Amino acid sequence: MSVQLGRIRTLKEGLTHSDGKPGPVVYWMFRDQRIRDNWALIHAVHQANKSNVPVAVVFNLFDQFLGAKSRHLGFMLRGLRQLSQQLRNNLQIPFFLFRGEAEETVPKFLRECGASLLVTDFSPLREVRRCKEEIVKRVNNSITIHEVDAHNVVPLWVASDKLEYSARTLRGKINKRLSEYLIDFPTIEPPTRKWVIAEEQCIDWDELIADVLRNGADVPEINWCEPGEIAAMEVLMGSENGFLTKKLKNYSVDRNNPCKPTALSGLSPYLHFGQISSQRCALEARKLKTSHPQVCFTYASVHIDAFLEELIVRRELADNFCFYQPHYDSLQGAWEWARKTLMDHADDKREHIYSREQLEKAQTADPLWNASQLEMVYYGKMHGFMRMYWAKKILEWTRGPEEALEIAIYLNDKYQIDGRDPSGYVGCMWSICGVHDQGWRERPVFGKIRYMNYAGCKRKFNVDGYIAYVNLLVGEVRKRKAENLLSGKEKVLRR
Repeated sequence: MSVQLGRIRTLKEGLTHSDGKPGPVVYWMFRDQRIRDNWALIHAVHQANKSNVPVAVVFNLFDQFLGAKSRHLGFMLRGLRQLSQQLRNNLQIPFFLFRGEAEETVPKFLRECGASLLVTDFSPLREVRRCKEEIVKRVNNSITIHEVDAHNVVPLWVASDKLEYSARTLRGKINKRLSEYLIDFPTIEPPTRKWVIAEEQCIDWDELIADVLRNGADVPEINWCEPGEIAAMEVLMGSENGFLTKKLKNYSVDRNNPCKPTALSGLSPYLHFGQISSQRCALEARKLKTSHPQVCFTYASVHIDAFLEELIVRRELADNFCFYQPHYDSLQGAWEWARKTLMDHADDKREHIYSREQLEKAQTADPLWNASQLEMVYYGKMHGFMRMYWAKKILEWTRGPEEALEIAIYLNDKYQIDGRDPSGYVGCMWSICGVHDQGWRERPVFGKIRYMNYAGCKRKFNVDGYIAYVNLLVGEVRKRKAENLLSGKEKVLRR
């Protein structure tokens, strides 16, 4: 099955080979790290079979990409180890792993194997886009480069060709195209031609993982989230504790209650690393809605709709912002009204001023904020509602909006397992700069940016219960670390 043309962008059109014979297809995997439900891989295999040439998958490991630490790289590499084995065993497709600058390693591999087509994932982040622009310049004229949006249900450039103001302005555009793009995936069959061009790498995964764990040890791995495609599907559809199978019934009611974290889907790490497709999640949710209409009528429909809103509209809105707004992580990227009101109040007197180090160590006078920071540092995932409060208090406690945004993004990217993601950048921009929001009643420091405070949180949920829950989490992590140090198990790699 060929991939819909709307999902593919041609970054470079190659010339026909002088001998008329096309070379192999190379899929440079980056954002969508999975075999199942991957339109980019489907496209690469389809194009290879159409030209009767082999296909290979390559991955370039950026050392400390955007500040990635052990928490992120360990999770990613363990998932890639599973993926490489499944590629080889199930599809007979080789997997090559490079380290260094992709603008050097990818063109070099293309030259060595004589490739005629490079297929790559779509990402709206500027670092990846700059890298692709450089690759386009460096590869020879015979190579065609296709970019496939396998991350969004409706491809970003299909959903909208401009920066959208809010979820309201994008929602209708996405819904108009859902029936066209929210379709079932084909099964990928092994390519007709096997790869015999270059010997497949023998990757020492244990040493590679040990190396990244040493280099990013200040932010250790998490143990509550098992990496890989199989684990991702278990979180979505597991018979014992799957989100759609067991936990959906409380989603729309409890998802904004930090005291009820199990009401959340738990899918964000897998969506961030592309270990599960948002389209697969949407298909399974829709299937539940249509196959059990009598159940949905009583309770599930509202929960499914709320889940699909977050999964599709909100995530794709974040991609839209990062793609069409080059200043997606700075005050320059805020709407004009928000920039003006923030600068008008930049010199307002603050009750507290905290340094980045104090904030990172949760050394503030607010026990609720401290708990949210500790949840992120120790658990690797702060509750979504608390992330809004957390970022807004940083605005209140720093010298100005630029510093607040810089600190919020730094901490989010460093500790959140799903950091360095469009949703994270937009979350910080929404909280601090009013992106995708409206102006509210003017007040000191915040200006017209939406305000949140401790008293408001107390009215919404059990603040003391949340703080106690986080303290329990922190205690468990510290105890486990102490036990590992005593037993020496911290040096043993999980396989």
